[in-house]
Amino acid sequence: MNNKPINIVLIGTGIMSATLGILLRKLMPGANISFYERLEKVAAESSDAWNNAGTGHSAFCELNYTPFENGKIDISKALEIANSFEISKQLWAYLKEEDCISYDTPFINDIPHMSIVWGGANVDFLKKRFDAMSTSPIFQDMIYSSDHNQIAGWAPLIMEDRVFNEPFAATKMDIGTDVNFGMIARGMITYLEKCGNVEVHLNHNVNEFSKQTDGRWKIDIEDLSTNDVKEVFADHVFIGAGGGSLPLLEKTGIEESQGYGGFPVSGHFLRCTNDAVINRHKAKVYGKAAVGSPPMSVPHLDTRMIDGQRSLFFGPYAGFSTKFLKNGSYLDLPLSIEIHNVWPMLAAGARNTDLTKYLIKQVTLSPEDRFKELLVYYPNAKMDEWELTTAGQRVQIIKKDEDKGGVLKFGTEIVCSADRSIAALLGASPGASTSVSIMLDVIGKMFPDEIMSKEWRQTIQTMIPSYGTSLIENGTLCLATRERTTAILKLEPTSK
Repeated sequence: MNNKPINIVLIGTGIMSATLGILLRKLMPGANISFYERLEKVAAESSDAWNNAGTGHSAFCELNYTPFENGKIDISKALEIANSFEISKQLWAYLKEEDCISYDTPFINDIPHMSIVWGGANVDFLKKRFDAMSTSPIFQDMIYSSDHNQIAGWAPLIMEDRVFNEPFAATKMDIGTDVNFGMIARGMITYLEKCGNVEVHLNHNVNEFSKQTDGRWKIDIEDLSTNDVKEVFADHVFIGAGGGSLPLLEKTGIEESQGYGGFPVSGHFLRCTNDAVINRHKAKVYGKAAVGSPPMSVPHLDTRMIDGQRSLFFGPYAGFSTKFLKNGSYLDLPLSIEIHNVWPMLAAGARNTDLTKYLIKQVTLSPEDRFKELLVYYPNAKMDEWELTTAGQRVQIIKKDEDKGGVLKFGTEIVCSADRSIAALLGASPGASTSVSIMLDVIGKMFPDEIMSKEWRQTIQTMIPSYGTSLIENGTLCLATRERTTAILKLEPTSK
């Protein structure tokens, strides 16, 4: 019997790798786990609070998760995302109960989630969406209103001095949250550093991968502070480097990486500088996305709680950069283009001309144009009270398709080698909020036999009590689970 310790390398220290590290540490306490991060700080890219919308995507307010198709509202994706967010909250509650993470200010805060629309067709859509969603226990606390005074009580900035020339309606979920994913990731990594057999290497860049005859991976890693290159050997590798995952996946040379490309989209927000205005708004208010825009570009007037400080943002305004990471290189996109993905990328581009037009329009917006969009949501806004800030970089998946040549995919996707030794996570929203479910899927792909064992299932259930049961189908368990995590995370109980 081989008792040699298993060596696991996790690339990146954002919310995904941090979550996987926690789960693997509990499931495989004897394994050696090493993190490698290119930057000098943990979770400084997409997971960082200033780079991430922090919505705590739970499908309460994002209208693009509930498309109107074939004469009815499809809430299946909303249910899936809401279920996944409840799973994430269970792990965070476990970590808090076990004192595995410490913090000076809360990493999750109560912020109601709202959707607002205007115009007859949009109001009709919102009402049908409310009727469909409120039948599920996950969404049963949702409130719908077309009463202007009631909505003004929910979001005074949006309703104040508004001219109503057409129907107007809103929905509200008081159990909505704002989440600082950077804080959670840093808390997880700090805890793991105190555990045995866990190492965290910052300022290290992964240069090359090479599969060995014994099944292990040899990884050439450069210490950016000394320029020294060392060889690291791993039995299992996870690439969780956000937008940087695609170039690293291509370096592995695994067959499963073929046909994938990436389309980078950058983001900007207007940030309010007037505390009096900031303190009058407490909600995440989402509208409808423009035609052709990516899901992450849904306009919203957004209350954020960052390190105990309340902020107010509006946006996002999409931009374009050839970087795959905010701290990346302008050569990221051109260097990612290879023979295997040229056609999928060209085909996807030809099929998404609306997106191209949208991005061109967004990139050429003047400060006055951006402010006009804000006025649609906040009629009394003053231009000198808002400043432009740059958010994180996102890379949308382009995937080879037998019929269409290539398709642009939104969301996240796990790419795993046939021998299950290496996996990568590609894509963007709603990733962070569903990180626990995604990482459980990664474990299922890399360790399919072990995750079915009684020992592993019991271990997972100590962290995530609902594991193995659908909160979508079991409404009673859903509400009981939500009540428990709300109490542990010190959120306020919902009430209509």
